[in-house]
Amino acid sequence: MSQLAWNAKEATVGELAERSGVAPSALRFYEREGLITSRRTSGNQRRYSRDTLRRVAFIRTSQRLGIPLAMIRDVLALLPARSTPTEADWARISECWNRHLEDRIRTLQRLRDNLADCIGCGCLSLERCALSNPGDELASHGAGPRRLIEE
Repeated sequence: MSQLAWNAKEATVGELAERSGVAPSALRFYEREGLITSRRTSGNQRRYSRDTLRRVAFIRTSQRLGIPLAMIRDVLALLPARSTPTEADWARISECWNRHLEDRIRTLQRLRDNLADCIGCGCLSLERCALSNPGDELASHGAGPRRLIEE
């Protein structure tokens, strides 16, 4: 594979894959999902603008944080199209994650703190469930692990 030159304005799918560490199939998937865009050459080959590298890094990092692709797409739509986002652009979109990440942190902390105990009925302990949740009273609060998601 050829390496992406530091001054290249565009990259092939192979060059972008090599530089970003993301498989070409994933890049095509991101494009189908509207997360990144490319132009087509006269030979119908994809060409990605160099700023796509930052977008792919943002997508991968967001995914590692557990942020759904639909939310990533919505936030990326706030960035300028086909140009390199500024520091202010990145700061603005990172604010979009704060509430979501705080909620996830609280949920993960509850999971960590209650994992060895009953998380209210999802159910990790059938023996203890009759003591902690007699008659499955938590079912009246909704489906899933109610103690984990309702604190």
